[in-house]
Amino acid sequence: MAESIFPEILTNSRFYLEIKLDGSKDSVDGYFMECSGFQTTQAVIEVCEVTPQLWGKNGNSKGRVVRTKLPGNTTYNNLTLKRGLTCSTTLWNWIQSVQNSGWADQRRNGSLVLYNQAAEEQFRLEFKGAWPVSYKISDITAAGSEHEIEEVEVTIEELKRVNVTTNAN
Repeated sequence: MAESIFPEILTNSRFYLEIKLDGSKDSVDGYFMECSGFQTTQAVIEVCEVTPQLWGKNGNSKGRVVRTKLPGNTTYNNLTLKRGLTCSTTLWNWIQSVQNSGWADQRRNGSLVLYNQAAEEQFRLEFKGAWPVSYKISDITAAGSEHEIEEVEVTIEELKRVNVTTNAN
């Protein structure tokens, strides 16, 4: 089969985010159907200096002002993860551990993986130092036909895109 010269466009129909927590009995603690907040921002530090450089119409004015922009701290948005409500209490236990002064020991790493239509990994974002900052369950109505949604917001310390190695046949 000839390989296409155009890369496959990744769709959201085959992705999941998984989190595995230390000490859990489950092989994976969470598969999520929706996530948002994958954003990184680089702060800009502007330095203003007065140099001894001559300038002006006749070149006899001293003290030219020069502005230089330098990279500052990198920040990452919180991630919001949503899924259908499950019977698992793993996420609830995680947030309870953080609320009971155990946040330093509860930082976790994870990744967002996107797959192509053949279920081959095509894209991966990894995050580090995540811990939950909020937990929410959608309003529950016995008469409704919608699925209840579990939502957890986690803060992260680092986010990076990782090159994916594909296995060509």
